Amino acid sequence: MARALWPFDEEPEQEGPGGWVLLPKTELHLGGDVLVPDLVGWRRERMPEIPDVVGVELTPDWLCEVLSPSTEHLDRTLKLAVYAREGVKHLWLVDPRPQTLEVYRLEGSRWVLLGTHPGNGPVRAEPFEAIPIELAALWER
Repeated sequence: MARALWPFDEEPEQEGPGGWVLLPKTELHLGGDVLVPDLVGWRRERMPEIPDVVGVELTPDWLCEVLSPSTEHLDRTLKLAVYAREGVKHLWLVDPRPQTLEVYRLEGSRWVLLGTHPGNGPVRAEPFEAIPIELAALWER
């Protein structure tokens, strides 16, 4: 996933759209909850420097959870509720089993499914719609 989104994690003067700080497996301290999403992102203007702390308290702008049989229930229930409560604006759920990407936007206090994208083709998905992302890159090991 991080490879597919690397152009967004570049400094603005580099190649790609830039504007984001993307980090894998980052411990988040949100309210009284400690969660570790698979990939998390902040717009660079909100997080100009990566904090040197265990447990980032700044609510992400986007995050991604990769579903598995052992984590899917937790990801879809408890974690989504916490992310909505804390105001995460965008959420992706990647399911490698049927090879689908679910794209959500927070509207008010609830998640709205913007689309489910199957297969290997290119997709433009919020908040990274500036360039197409090849879904095939998500399924590679």
